Amino acid sequence: MTLKEIANLAGVSVSTVSRVINNNNSKAASKEVQDTIWRIVRETNYTPNTAARNLKLNRDPDGLSAPVKTIGCIFARSNSTTDDPFFSKIARSIEQEVYRQGYIMKYSFSAYDINDAATYQVITNNRVNGIAVLGRFDKDLLEFIKKQYKHVVYVGLNKIDTEFDQIVSDGYQASMAAIQYLHKLGHSSIAYVGEKQKELRYQGYLDAMKDLKLPVLREHIIAAPMSPEGGYNGVKAFLQKHEEKTVTALFCANDSTAIGAMKAIKDCGFRVPQDFSIISIDDIDTAQYLSPMLTTIRIPMEELGKMAAKILIDRIENGKGIHATIELPFQIITRESCCKLSRIRRT
Repeated sequence: MTLKEIANLAGVSVSTVSRVINNNNSKAASKEVQDTIWRIVRETNYTPNTAARNLKLNRDPDGLSAPVKTIGCIFARSNSTTDDPFFSKIARSIEQEVYRQGYIMKYSFSAYDINDAATYQVITNNRVNGIAVLGRFDKDLLEFIKKQYKHVVYVGLNKIDTEFDQIVSDGYQASMAAIQYLHKLGHSSIAYVGEKQKELRYQGYLDAMKDLKLPVLREHIIAAPMSPEGGYNGVKAFLQKHEEKTVTALFCANDSTAIGAMKAIKDCGFRVPQDFSIISIDDIDTAQYLSPMLTTIRIPMEELGKMAAKILIDRIENGKGIHATIELPFQIITRESCCKLSRIRRT
């Protein structure tokens, strides 16, 4: 398999294929084109250099047998491997990095796929050298992971109590930073939109409000799935039920939830940020193209994926040691969805 053959299968130019698989650049092509190219790479076991190609052919440079080294990805918090823009971007970064080191991402699946008998059989019959777990997981998935995989790295915003290596950006501290930012703009009545159970972003909201001596009212906690639909339905029901006049800002646990919340606000006849300021966490690509553009906490998704891949390969190559937790910094990205309280002019 050559770059030209991949390009023909994908229906794009050779240069586009080269940019996608040889450069860690999410803007090299559209998401659909990138997905197609990486699917072909996985299906054909295409590898980027002579040494890796020898692995692909099950031979090392001396002509001896050498098995292909592979990894997998588990989307622990998603129903699918494509619907979550945050973890999908991390997974793509992992795939690019392991590929450059002569590995192949053999498969990716969601935690929900394990419940399907056919998928479960495929997973258990196709061993990989290591696995990256994206997002917080429950006890059942933990037992499955321990049983099936020797080398594991976890990536997410919630630190977990486990012996696995962890690559994280602290969602708890990011939440506190979001509330502090809103408070500096003059907001004191701030609602939370997102999941609550075992969610450190929710705990960060509560603790930041407490530290700032701001009121936390039960009706201002909008428990909702962290998705556009969850944000939309939760905020719309909140506005219709309370006809809220006191809340001036919303903190959404992630950008996908914020996207739904913004639409609900507009559908209910309000405006962002004139009536409600909104801040969230992630900084997915869509955030900068919304109207208004979304103020958010940028999580270094590509760097999380790259670091996870490097740690996982190091464990595969050199064996397990004392498990490590590596924390990468976040950054507030100020755009248009927040304003000072003095500018709120709700009617």
